[in-house]
Amino acid sequence: MKAGFFQFPPVFGDVAGNVEKVGRALTAKQVDLLVLPELFNTGYQFVSKDEVTRLSEEVPFGFTTQKLIEMSKEKNVHIVAGLAERQGDFFFNSAVLTGPEGFVGVYRKTHLFFEENLWFSPGDSGFRVWDTPAGRIGIMICFDWFFPESARTLALQGADIIAHPSNLVLPYCPDSMPTRCLENRVFAVTADRTGKEQRGGKESLEFIGTSEIVSPSGKVLFRAGRQTEELGIVEIDVTEARNKELNRFNSLFRDRRKDFYRS
Repeated sequence: MKAGFFQFPPVFGDVAGNVEKVGRALTAKQVDLLVLPELFNTGYQFVSKDEVTRLSEEVPFGFTTQKLIEMSKEKNVHIVAGLAERQGDFFFNSAVLTGPEGFVGVYRKTHLFFEENLWFSPGDSGFRVWDTPAGRIGIMICFDWFFPESARTLALQGADIIAHPSNLVLPYCPDSMPTRCLENRVFAVTADRTGKEQRGGKESLEFIGTSEIVSPSGKVLFRAGRQTEELGIVEIDVTEARNKELNRFNSLFRDRRKDFYRS
């Protein structure tokens, strides 16, 4: 299968324009799984609850999810995309999964970073894996990577690929994801954004790009530049992630000694 990401600088508040940009990027390319950045349709640096209310959407009936469903059906692609989700009076930093079959599922970010705590509720979906024609897809969002339990939970649930929508401002993630993949023997697609945002007199945020696709052996198969707009696509064999044998004496999950892991 072909797995990929689209790295670009979203324009804050231009939901229709950001979604249309993704559609144009997909026009001439064939890919089975495409991962988009965190909050790809709205931009990241909110300055008020009113903005969050105005730019968030119900899932799966909101504008963005419906457009992603259309793209998935038209291009025969599974898409994982970060957006602001509204459910009643609650708001979540979420990622949706769509496919040729329509809406597949939603994940709500478990570990909120920095001012996200002002605008969003901590995710209540828990980590999930969906079995799709593109492979067993698990999702975590940006700062979730900082907690090893996130990737391990998805791996234990049988994930072949961890889709990782991100808006990275700290430098550590690109060099850390090979370890996450190696210690769980999974593929990962980290889709970051580029550009800067400085709104409402707040501190400027500069996003680091360097989106990447990493193999179960910890090898970086493709890494984007820091400020380039890129559609990165790599052909992978998801069955590589299903072999947890390290050698004839050691198996990654069988050798776990859970009785000693209690805090």
